[in-house]
Amino acid sequence: MNLKTTLRVSGISYLMIFLTGFYANFFVLEAIVVSTDPITTVTNFIEYRPMLRAGILGFLAMLFFDVVLVGSLYYVTNKVNRRMTILASGFRMLHALAFAVALASLFHIYGMTDPATGLDLNQLEPKITLALENFDSIWTLGLLFFGVHLFLLGYLCIKSNGIAKGLGVMLLLAALGYLTDCSAKLFMGNYVDYQEVFGLLVIILGVVGELTFTIWLLFKGFFDARLESIG
Repeated sequence: MNLKTTLRVSGISYLMIFLTGFYANFFVLEAIVVSTDPITTVTNFIEYRPMLRAGILGFLAMLFFDVVLVGSLYYVTNKVNRRMTILASGFRMLHALAFAVALASLFHIYGMTDPATGLDLNQLEPKITLALENFDSIWTLGLLFFGVHLFLLGYLCIKSNGIAKGLGVMLLLAALGYLTDCSAKLFMGNYVDYQEVFGLLVIILGVVGELTFTIWLLFKGFFDARLESIG
């Protein structure tokens, strides 16, 4: 692929990750899971099983575009520093693999809530609670890898002659948001007391930085006729 095509593929893939991930996580899981009430959560999974299926499909689409982005971003930054680009790609792939493993827990929940299993609420509650814990902890570990990826990507942007330095700084700050939140979630016993603060940190630093990068990829890929190389 030439540079323009690579930028377009990267920008579209990143945009699709935002859309599919936002839908699956906030419109589906956030609507179904009630963290303080496991029984209500189980009831929701049973009642809104088709909605869970749609959410799983959304997550699968997100995973697909994440893997596409591993390859396309490699061609965007490899001329800046090939070894660092390979390392950045590797950490993003580790994130994708971790998320694929985490997603298996949602498939398990979908299977368990099939009426044909004959499981009642009391039987389902501990199984679904455990599956959700596995999903959350494995994805959190994956987001740690993702944070390292963003740090390396930010470094590559700063070192590049074709990417604005400020964009690289924003990605470094996004990495800081993810790494801080995920580390706290994995290692702080009282994380729940500060969950909203850490979540806000990810939104402000992470989402803004990545969304700005997405807009840059799309603009350069579709509208900037002067860009010939990034090195």
